[in-house]
Amino acid sequence: MSVRRLAAVQPDSFAFSAESAKQVKWWVAKFPAGRQQSAVIPLLWLVQKQEGWVSEPAIRVVAETLGMPVIRVYEVATFYTMFMLEPVGSHALVQVCGTTPCMLRGANDLMAVCQKRFGDRDHRSADGKFYWQEVECLGACSNAPMAAINDYYYEDLTPESFEAILDEFAAGKGRKPGSAIGRQGAAPEGGQLTLTDKKLYDGSAAKPLKSLPNAPPKPKGKAAKEPAA
Repeated sequence: MSVRRLAAVQPDSFAFSAESAKQVKWWVAKFPAGRQQSAVIPLLWLVQKQEGWVSEPAIRVVAETLGMPVIRVYEVATFYTMFMLEPVGSHALVQVCGTTPCMLRGANDLMAVCQKRFGDRDHRSADGKFYWQEVECLGACSNAPMAAINDYYYEDLTPESFEAILDEFAAGKGRKPGSAIGRQGAAPEGGQLTLTDKKLYDGSAAKPLKSLPNAPPKPKGKAAKEPAA
């Protein structure tokens, strides 16, 4: 794993917003007395959702809130790559998957689009609207190539469809997440290919079952009518 460090330029201070502060209390209350430090990851995530990234003053606030040494919170923030340690784009954080399935299906072409539009990876674009990076397996391999933009997945991309999505984010509109070709989940391209007969699901093809195999014999006589005491 590469070394991850905090940004060279840091804000003077950090404070949770009123809405974030409510969420902080909710998360801390989920853990029993003496175990509140277990909320460190949720609180760091609240920081990132509020600010877009995790700053050094924010790490100190989280440590103070949970009664933890600052270095412990720093270790968590720098270990998990989901935490951004420098300011990201105001409109979108673009994470292009570069793992083997996506690479074989055209991830390099998507990265070329980002390079052309935004410049080098792991930096904000010149207009400050975008930040892009290559990441490793986002877990949507069957719909490769794909990219995560902010919190959502955009799959089955081509350079052209990717450009169109980025255009919408640049205009401040965004795009509904999912497959660019209308694929449902991880179904085959073009729709379902097997088990297409509707009779398989409406019960009309089922044969009546007179008795279950290996079922115990039914009781007869009085024992069949009166329940056991």
